[in-house]
Amino acid sequence: MKETRFFYVPQAEQLNELPSEEAAHAVKVLRLKAGDELMLMDGAGHFFRAEVTVAANHHCGYRIIDKQLQPPQWQGRVRLAIAPTKMNDRMEWLAEKATEVGIDELSFLNCQFSERRQLKTERISKIVVSAVKQSHKAYMPVVNELTPFKQFIESHPNGHRYIAHCYSEVPRVNLFDELCRLGEDEDTLVLIGPEGDFSIDEVRMAVSAGFVSVDLGKSRLRTETAGLSAVMMMQLAKQIKSI
Repeated sequence: MKETRFFYVPQAEQLNELPSEEAAHAVKVLRLKAGDELMLMDGAGHFFRAEVTVAANHHCGYRIIDKQLQPPQWQGRVRLAIAPTKMNDRMEWLAEKATEVGIDELSFLNCQFSERRQLKTERISKIVVSAVKQSHKAYMPVVNELTPFKQFIESHPNGHRYIAHCYSEVPRVNLFDELCRLGEDEDTLVLIGPEGDFSIDEVRMAVSAGFVSVDLGKSRLRTETAGLSAVMMMQLAKQIKSI
């Protein structure tokens, strides 16, 4: 049986043709033709079973056959804010894997010890789209621009918020233990610092603002590994609660 291909089409129900990049992939790479079936996702919780009506050059028209509302795979928002690494490919890897595991919002922090002060999120957003299609997710995660640490803290005053760091002088609790105490439908946000960690002043600022000081276990992790571990802990805690 031929595998059904998924395509990301925001407002799919109001359109009848794939976006240009998706159309090029459908026609030139997958060689879809009129009559072939494909699945569309709008990133807002809907899948659409559709049939190709026109396949030529960079154009791929479709006709929607069936609309399917997808229930969320988890309750409560899973959010990660992380200081980008010097090498872009590490953040791209994180964005892909975090999307596959399951995340609602990915933000980037400009910290005192940050290795990267500028970040173009356009490519990361494209990687997230690809990961959503690959993992058959119905909801598209939000990718936010790089934000100064203090501004981010001040703009997130509510909810269950955690800052992971390595300073022994600031008491920490285990992140997973804390997450397991929450209800399945709780929103969670975890902050991960750069390779040189947050500054001690940033940690104290976050704690003063209500963030809980946490560790991710006994191992010292790279930034992108710590970010993925935090996402996996948030998801695993929710899955345990749902059993």
